[in-house]
Amino acid sequence: MNRSKQNHLQGDEGSWTILKLLSWTSDYFASRSIENPRADAEILLGYTLGLRRIDLYVQYDKPLTQQELARFRGTIQRRVQREPVAYITGEKEFWSLELKVTPDVLIPRPETECLVETALAVISEKPEQGTRRILELGTGSGAIILALAAERPGDTLWATDQSEKALSIARGNAERHGVSRRITFCRGDWFAPIDRDIDGFDLILSNPPYIRRGDIPNLQPEISRFEPNAALDGGPGGIDSLEHIIAAAPFYLRTGGYLLLEIGHEQKFLLERVVEKMVCYGEPVFIKDYSGYDRVLKIKKK
Repeated sequence: MNRSKQNHLQGDEGSWTILKLLSWTSDYFASRSIENPRADAEILLGYTLGLRRIDLYVQYDKPLTQQELARFRGTIQRRVQREPVAYITGEKEFWSLELKVTPDVLIPRPETECLVETALAVISEKPEQGTRRILELGTGSGAIILALAAERPGDTLWATDQSEKALSIARGNAERHGVSRRITFCRGDWFAPIDRDIDGFDLILSNPPYIRRGDIPNLQPEISRFEPNAALDGGPGGIDSLEHIIAAAPFYLRTGGYLLLEIGHEQKFLLERVVEKMVCYGEPVFIKDYSGYDRVLKIKKK
């Protein structure tokens, strides 16, 4: 933050109320081309004061102490450097679950809820089947597998990730939401820690890296500078991880089992050709997200 702007946040004890601070911060974020400036201001001020966003307006005339103002100033400085709000607060909501996130994991995104919705729809096709065996590849913060654990208390759940730091975060989130005993977390690259000789899975799903390597520097700085590159880089064409998972999944799926993959919205035709080469799969189905983009690839093992 430049010095002139910093001086605007100086003042006597109690000279800055919540409402005044929200208005100033929103304007400042907007002047620095921060998307959703008001929402970011609310989240960061609520985080600083330990208040819910709605409570900021209930207590709109509450003055901040110098200590609170100094802490809030620190969050503003981080945000204008384009650090994501979720990394500043260490929290992100997904599927109504509050999750811990750090720069070791990808920040869960709303469009990924489409993957969870598709998984639940697949499961509901045969409600009489009973307990399912479900595997998530590249779990990161654990957002997807925790959402399924919340919705499917009777199923057997597995999750893999090559990063021990990511697995530590996922395990912590599972403990936080009381599902740690129901999920087996394994360290390894994709299927590497899973024994082929075990009974197959009814459902395998993943949100793998699917961004073309050359496109990463052109992404928003919140993504390109702060989120883990390994969770973004899909190789030169963007589908390296997708191709690997599609090729390997039949060895781990039961007959009639499904593979669900989050994909880039321009990858439909590339992936149709990949699936067509795999005689063990039926016709690929593409599910759109709420923005109308092809977001989930669904394929069934014959």
